[in-house]
Amino acid sequence: MDGKTVHDMTTSELTQKLGELKVELFNLRFSHATGQLANPMTLANVKRDIARVKTVLRERELGIEKKAVEKKGAKAK
Repeated sequence: MDGKTVHDMTTSELTQKLGELKVELFNLRFSHATGQLANPMTLANVKRDIARVKTVLRERELGIEKKAVEKKGAKAK
């Protein structure tokens, strides 16, 4: 899941996706502990997705817009 996809989702969709990702992370950790996980990188990818979703939710809670951050980055160049 990339950042643009996460920013395009609504807040309710993000909350639902966060719950799904947490369940998926639990199942992956369980599979890893029992030695049945085929690709350990999936753990890191799910953790990153959770962080992306939480970041966007927090930005919306604080009222930070993505456009304002992009403008700030353009001035620094």
